[in-house]
Amino acid sequence: MSAVTLSRRTVLPVIAMTIIVLASNIAVQFPVQGTLGPLSLADLLTWGAFVYPFAFIVTDVNNRLFGPAVARRVVYLGFAAAVASSIVFPPILHRLGLTPFETEAGRLLRIALASGFAFLFAQLLDILVFNRLRRLSWWKAPLASGILGTILDTLVFFSLAFAPAFLILGPNEPFALESAPLFGLLAVEAPRWVSWALGDFGVKLIIAVFGLVPYRVAVNAFLPYRDARVAAA
Repeated sequence: MSAVTLSRRTVLPVIAMTIIVLASNIAVQFPVQGTLGPLSLADLLTWGAFVYPFAFIVTDVNNRLFGPAVARRVVYLGFAAAVASSIVFPPILHRLGLTPFETEAGRLLRIALASGFAFLFAQLLDILVFNRLRRLSWWKAPLASGILGTILDTLVFFSLAFAPAFLILGPNEPFALESAPLFGLLAVEAPRWVSWALGDFGVKLIIAVFGLVPYRVAVNAFLPYRDARVAAA
């Protein structure tokens, strides 16, 4: 595959990935308002949980159509977009009056690093698992890679962003470390960020399953499935 062909094949995926990353880093500033029985959704979820999982769909479609080399290139560019947007957009939104809080520089850098590395590790794992399973039924590779990528993304982001063990990356968020009933209603108590992580993971897991529909539609719309030996080359 020539460098020119590779560049052309990355244009649309890079644009799609950048839009998703930017949109998720904006959406994560806004809690989901509403209740589900006794559960307050604002205590668990932001709209970013509904946007970010589509990054896995872009990676899987790109991987299926053009192979892992192109998929990895798009992920590396998405990693740069994830870090940059995590630093740039929160202060802008605060100045516009769209978010009620302002994050200090050190805290902002920690969130940016957590977001970037979670994206990078999860997407590379997605590519690895997808390639191992791409010879199986059409839905097994994207489903397995999406679920495992989501697990790793959740663990890396919330640990690096909030866990006291990673204080070296930046100051802690006191509110996130406060003990509260798990999910805001159970007798068991845990730091608030643990409930955030579990709620975020639950939504992303659901989207990983329903994301098989746009995955199949997108693959069939652009190209028929490529031979696994060619795609893995």
